[in-house]
Amino acid sequence: MPSIRVPICAGRWYPSDAAQLRFLLDEFFSNVPAASSGGELVALIAPHAGYQYSGQTAAYAYQQIANAAYKRVVVLGPSHFQDFGAQAVNRADFFETPLGSVAVDAKLVNELGAQVPINFVPLDKEHSLELQVPFLQRQLKNFSLLPVMMSHPFYHFGLRVRNECETLSHALAPLLDQDTLLVASSDLSHLHSYDAVTYFDQGFENLIVEYNIGALIDYMINEGEPRACGDMAIVTTLMTSQLRGANKIRVFYRTNSGEVTGIKEEGQYTVGYMAAGIYKTKEWRQGRV
Repeated sequence: MPSIRVPICAGRWYPSDAAQLRFLLDEFFSNVPAASSGGELVALIAPHAGYQYSGQTAAYAYQQIANAAYKRVVVLGPSHFQDFGAQAVNRADFFETPLGSVAVDAKLVNELGAQVPINFVPLDKEHSLELQVPFLQRQLKNFSLLPVMMSHPFYHFGLRVRNECETLSHALAPLLDQDTLLVASSDLSHLHSYDAVTYFDQGFENLIVEYNIGALIDYMINEGEPRACGDMAIVTTLMTSQLRGANKIRVFYRTNSGEVTGIKEEGQYTVGYMAAGIYKTKEWRQGRV
C-alpha cells in the first residue's frame, strides 16, 4: 500500500479546505503581473512562511511557470527542527495537500541516491517543502516531486556546508533536464527589528543578483546570524543552476512580515521574504564562484 505524507500545515499555515485554498491562491496570483521573459527559466527561489505572510510573495515566483509543462520538480528546503544530515528525503510515496496528492519521483530519488548519501526519514514535521506544493499544484497539471531537506545552515556550520552544497549540486545537475524545475525554499532574515530585516535583506538581494556565490557564502558566514534560513538550499540551487548554464538572477519581489502586517515597531519579530528566478540567457558566461 502506498505511503502518504499527510500535510502538517493545512489548517494552520494555509487553509485545509480545498475550495478555500484555491480561492486564496487565485487571489494571490490576481495581484501579480504576467510572467516576464528573462531567458530560459532554470530555477525559482520562494518563501515558506504562513500564507497570510509570505503567500503573496511566493505567487510572484510561481507566476513565472504559468502555462509551463514541467514533469518533475525538485524542491530543496531547510530542516528547521531536526538534523537529518546533508540531505534527506521523506520515505513517503506521495505528498498530500488539500488539493490532492503528488507522487514522489522514485526514479529520481534512486538516481540521486546513487550519487550522494541520502538519509530517508519515515516522518518529518518540516514545513519548508510542504508549503511549496499547493503553489505547484495550482500552476502545473501533472508532475512528480523530489523533496530534499537540508540540515546544515552556513551561519552555524560554516565552510563545510559549501562542500555539501557542491557535492549535491554536482550530483543533481546531470539528472535534471528542461522538463525539470528546481526550487529553493527559503525565507530571509529573522530578527526583532523591521529596520534591521530591511537592511540585511537588501544586502542579500544585492549579492544574489550578482550571481557571485563565493561572496554570498562569505556574507552568510561572516554575519554569524541567519540571513536566510534556507541558505544551503539557495546556494545549492545557484550552483546546480550554474552547472546547467544559468547566468542571471532576477528578483521579482521582496518584502517582510512587517510590511505585510503593518507592524514595524522596534522589537517586533520580523521575517523577510523574496521571490526570484534563475535564468539561462543568450549572453551565456561562466558565473563567479
